[in-house]
This record gives sequence, structure tokens and C-alpha cells, in this order.
Amino acid sequence: MKEIIFSNWHITRWIRLAFALFLFAQAYMQREWFFIAFGLFFLFQAIFNLGCGPNGCAVPNNKYSKR
Repeated sequence: MKEIIFSNWHITRWIRLAFALFLFAQAYMQREWFFIAFGLFFLFQAIFNLGCGPNGCAVPNNKYSKR
């Protein structure tokens, strides 16, 4: 778990983290607490490196499978 959180920080993870912090700040300043849910979504993606990464969301194409 530690390895997932502390390694492989690429630009996409940093952007997700920045956007999450921006949404938290906007929720506080505008008193629109619904933005916290979106901020938590992006924060969760940034911390655990989930979602489409720099390699895209393609499904691996395995033509040959072991039987």
C-alpha cells in the first residue's frame, strides 16, 4: 500500500491532486459543500493512482492465451 501511494507520481497524478485541492477551496469559499464530493473523487484518484494514466485506458489485446 505504501508503494502505491509514494511511488510513480507523474504529471496526471499531480493535476488530479491540484484539482482536488482547488475544489476543496472553492467549496469552502463559495459555501457549496457539494464540491467536496468531487474533490474527494479526484483526491482518491490521485492518492491511489486510479483511473486512466499516461498510457490511456486501453484494454490489453492478448491474441494468444495459455491453455
